[in-house]
Amino acid sequence: MFSHTEIKDLIEQQGVLPLFFNEDAAISIDIVKALYAAGIRIIEYTNRGETALANFKQLKEECAINYKDMCLGIGTIKTADAANAFINAGADFLISPAWNDEILAVCNEKNYLWIPGCMTPTEIAYAELKGVTMVKIFPGNVLGPTYISAIKEVFPAMKFMPTGGVSLDKNNLAGWFKSGVVAVGMGSKLISKELISNKDYTTIETLAKEALEMVKTIKTEI
Repeated sequence: MFSHTEIKDLIEQQGVLPLFFNEDAAISIDIVKALYAAGIRIIEYTNRGETALANFKQLKEECAINYKDMCLGIGTIKTADAANAFINAGADFLISPAWNDEILAVCNEKNYLWIPGCMTPTEIAYAELKGVTMVKIFPGNVLGPTYISAIKEVFPAMKFMPTGGVSLDKNNLAGWFKSGVVAVGMGSKLISKELISNKDYTTIETLAKEALEMVKTIKTEI
């Protein structure tokens, strides 16, 4: 099991956190395989369908056999019941789209890393007060890099990871990292429905490699 520090370091080092869901377990496994081949070592599977929990269990089994160094978290956790279910299924960390005191209580009790979604300074301040050190800024496309720049000095110890509206474009990514984020969450811009429908895992692997290289280059240029 990964420690809180190891998970946050992995997110920061990788710079981009791929996130996806597919109702088919076999397709989900193939996507993880493509991402792993690209060099991805931490992923957020999302709890966005009836098969999410069953699929996640299969993904964990696959990683235990073939991708032992893959850190596999679960996103879109909105209730304490869902948090407990996925913790029991072996999730390495949990991510939510919004704040939830009950989820925090579950994660604190079981010593699990939880990354809550925050939008306003009030929510970020509350997260900080509760001991959270990394938040998901959501929705990123509504707030934009200038928002991070505006609040970064007020929360210098907080690590920000925007999700939503982050694209595989160097100017877009550079804007986020220059504003002070430590990583970006990337879903449909990296793993599109079209690519999944066509089972084009080669392109998913190629795009993931491009994302990693782009982030690496941007970090050296800042």
